[in-house]
Formats: sequence, structure tokens, C-alpha cells
Amino acid sequence: MRDLVKSVSYAARATDERVTYLRIYADAEGETHMEDVDVKLLPRTFFKDHPPLCLTDTFAATGCNLCRVPAGMGVVDWHNPPRRELVIWLTGEVEFETSDGDIRRLAACSIVLAEDRTGKGHISRHPAEGQLVVHVDLC
Repeated sequence: MRDLVKSVSYAARATDERVTYLRIYADAEGETHMEDVDVKLLPRTFFKDHPPLCLTDTFAATGCNLCRVPAGMGVVDWHNPPRRELVIWLTGEVEFETSDGDIRRLAACSIVLAEDRTGKGHISRHPAEGQLVVHVDLC
């Protein structure tokens, strides 16, 4: 990964009112872009006699898997995700590059909505030691 891009922790940006994730998407011309998306959190009581938890609305999903990105994966050149996915990076930093030239490095515990299923796709750069990732297949 490049040393020029500073790592950002999306988990550290969360508050009791909102959580932020990185969205990767393609426009009508096939160029890919990234943007930060804030999602509102709402208080919901889960446990009697305890303060409410702060939750987003439910994301409709068709499946979920745990993934070990192997050590030495390195750079995955231009690619599109196989489906619309919410990806949660549990360990290690990851760097993304889109066709518009934007490059972002995310710290562990960051959330990415990968929905550039068409267009030029994106590049991902992974640490030498590998990573643990959760993929949530969205409807």
C-alpha cells in the first residue's frame, strides 16, 4: 500500500446519532467514485432496565460470510464486486482506488458499501499479513 494516503477509521467517526460508511459506485458513464454516507441511528430498547441501543434501519440481506483475505494478497487490480455488498473490515487496513483517481485508505472496523457492479470497477490493496472481513450480500 502507498504511504501517501492517510488511514481513516470510519468506526471512530460514529456517534450516538450517526454512523458513516464508504460507498463505492459507478455513474451512468461507467466511471467509479467514492463518497462518505451518513446513516441515522435511532434509539431502540433491547434490554429491560438498560439504556436503548442506537441502531440503523435494517438492511435487507440475502446472506453473510466471514472471509480471510490470505497473507500476500497485495493488490487486486480493477474489479467489480460479484453482488451489492456491505463489507466490514475487521482487521488490517485496506486501500481503494476508483477510476476517477480517488484513493482512500480505511482502518480496521470500517464499513464499505460496494455497489460498483458495472463500470470500470475499483482497485483494492491489502496488507501483507492478510485480513478478516465480513461480507453481507444486500438485496
